[in-house]
Amino acid sequence: MSTTKKSRELLPDRIYDMLLGARTADKVTIHFKDGRLVTGALIFNPFKGTGRIINIDQEISLDFAIDEIRDLKM
Repeated sequence: MSTTKKSRELLPDRIYDMLLGARTADKVTIHFKDGRLVTGALIFNPFKGTGRIINIDQEISLDFAIDEIRDLKM
């Protein structure tokens, strides 16, 4: 009997749909596959599959691609 570890990552199609819905949200929290966690306003380009999250309080801006995201919270 083999056991498999359940992944906590969302499927890329699900992340894409969530990013489309989050474009109008005030704040979004993105959990990246490399362990980073960033909260801020979201800009998403659905044609390129890329975006930017901007946190004005911490004065940071981070570009990302869909394949870098593990989870997304609104």
